[in-house]
Amino acid sequence: MWSIFKFLFVAVGVAALPLEPASEVSDASALSERQSSALPNSFQWSSSGVLVSPKNDGKSVKNIKDPSIVYYNGQYHVFASIYTTGYNLVYFSFSDFNQASSATFHYLDQTKIGSGYRAAPQVFYFAPQKLWYLVYQNGNAAYSINSDISNPNGWSAPKNFFSGTPSIIQQNIGNGNWVDMWLICDSANCHLFSSDDNGHLYRSQTSLNNFPNGFGNTVIALQDSNPYALFEASNVYNVGNGKYLLLVEAIGSRGRYFRSWTSNSLSGIWTPLAASESNPFAGAANVKFSGTPWTTSISHGEAVRTNVDQTLTISPCKLRYFYQGLDPNAGGDYNSLPYRLGLLTQTNSAC
Repeated sequence: MWSIFKFLFVAVGVAALPLEPASEVSDASALSERQSSALPNSFQWSSSGVLVSPKNDGKSVKNIKDPSIVYYNGQYHVFASIYTTGYNLVYFSFSDFNQASSATFHYLDQTKIGSGYRAAPQVFYFAPQKLWYLVYQNGNAAYSINSDISNPNGWSAPKNFFSGTPSIIQQNIGNGNWVDMWLICDSANCHLFSSDDNGHLYRSQTSLNNFPNGFGNTVIALQDSNPYALFEASNVYNVGNGKYLLLVEAIGSRGRYFRSWTSNSLSGIWTPLAASESNPFAGAANVKFSGTPWTTSISHGEAVRTNVDQTLTISPCKLRYFYQGLDPNAGGDYNSLPYRLGLLTQTNSAC
């Protein structure tokens, strides 16, 4: 997400739930074949126009940001941040992206998630417990659980992963902010990544069996002397064959963009992939629009996931990325900037 104080620099009931939601790719061998293809060294994308904007529903919502998206049971399920006089969360679903603009908004401050600061959501299905988890920031790293992703009233009250800000973050955060929690698990452990708007990406860990409790061993997973080069909004995905893909949002001369790295382990060394403003994972340099671009910033978002469990597994082929963008001429208070949501579709997939 963004810092709340940062200026602009530029479907079914519980009884019907399966033991573990299956990927929409029903042919396992086909998925394996797609995952065997290596990620490219550079990416090319086409962008949709604005797909989702705030509703004119009397809520005085100024923007919609930070989408988390999964495709499950024939529906795209989206959770996002909204800003009125403060931040909270919204949920909506649709069966096709051409219906996204008309999807009904469910404001999660009306649920047990409650009012107050909640932002930067991430949703996934934790198969060992047969529960959906919604992870978000509330000044700490928080989560709510639900047995049915399609029931916005089913989310539990917030609980925190930590008793307070880990000491290593306190020591390195400077004038930044602890933001943008991202959770992914391997076969033994769950790893929680977070950022500080000050050039550091952190990783905390607990065992798969102990999740959601026991997070600790917080370390600096990646750092940069330029805080804007490793800013916030990290994503980490399993792309098959023991490979992981890391994305982190940066701020450059033309706005926000994503850098990328790969590793053989969630706790391993991250090797740059497409990691510059001129050759980003996604940014003004490699995203094309039909007509005049509605944004030059490619900012906080998530790859469209069809495998919805805690492994965050995606195919490296034909990627789609749901993101927040901004009118290049917009200005003023960061919190009120008119962010909207759009979709990137990879155009140079080799498979």
